[in-house]
Amino acid sequence: MPETASASNPRGLDHLVIGVRDLDAAGALYSKLGFKVGARNRHPWGTENRIVQFPGAFLELVTVGDADLIPAHGPRQFSFGAFVRDALAAQGEGLSMLVLESVDAQADAAAFKTAGIGDFEPFFFERQAKRPDGSEVRVAFQLAFAEDRKAPECGFFVCQQLEPQNFWNPAFQQHENGVTGLASAIIVTDEPAAHRAFLTAFTGGAEVLEGNADLVLTLPRGRIDVLDPEAAQAIYHIEPDTTPARFLGFCVSVPDIEVVAQRLSAAAIPFAHGDERLVVPPEAAFGCVIAFEQA
Repeated sequence: MPETASASNPRGLDHLVIGVRDLDAAGALYSKLGFKVGARNRHPWGTENRIVQFPGAFLELVTVGDADLIPAHGPRQFSFGAFVRDALAAQGEGLSMLVLESVDAQADAAAFKTAGIGDFEPFFFERQAKRPDGSEVRVAFQLAFAEDRKAPECGFFVCQQLEPQNFWNPAFQQHENGVTGLASAIIVTDEPAAHRAFLTAFTGGAEVLEGNADLVLTLPRGRIDVLDPEAAQAIYHIEPDTTPARFLGFCVSVPDIEVVAQRLSAAAIPFAHGDERLVVPPEAAFGCVIAFEQA
């Protein structure tokens, strides 16, 4: 039986940052998979994104739009654009950053400093977003970054929504593939236990389930699966690169995986079919495993 750690005030999944080189091609694939993909947005620090939204969480497909605008990392300053650029150059396309929700990014930044998992200034930004009818509204965010020194290829931060009424929209959350929510982010590492202390602090004391060498952190929204290579291969039918720890991809929830299987087959998208999930391999999805789990 797995052991359970006590939970305190954990943070739920907010979004996942997936680096791609061709944003429109990635958007076209996600549309083909049955997701509703948002319009292109531009950041003042040189990156551009497109959003796939679920209730309370989303996927951020991101690319480098103008490398000349990307600021360097500085003392107590984390550069989102530099991290995205460097991850694409060094590790290639795929999931590179895990983001949890925040109700107070300033307080979370202070908590991360106290816990010894990050001493970065909170970062505020705003941009214009389009509603389904084409009208523009302001969205604004404050971010607090954390750092797992044993997983330098993985980015971590929390996101406080300052204009949530303008960001979340049920019309963007209706997907042809039937997906109802973001279920998990997947980390693969040779030593799952080595990341337990960081992830416990970063999540705000999430419940930790242990099974063999693997960890599952249960959050108010979704979970974080921390797998060793053997478990990742058995579940997701891939040969993962674990040096030193990598994000493998994500799982979404669907009411009927057979409906999704029919869609993927009709679209000629390769996938592996298990009892509980369908798995689109990273080579078919811009370096990111996409798994559809039976809800």
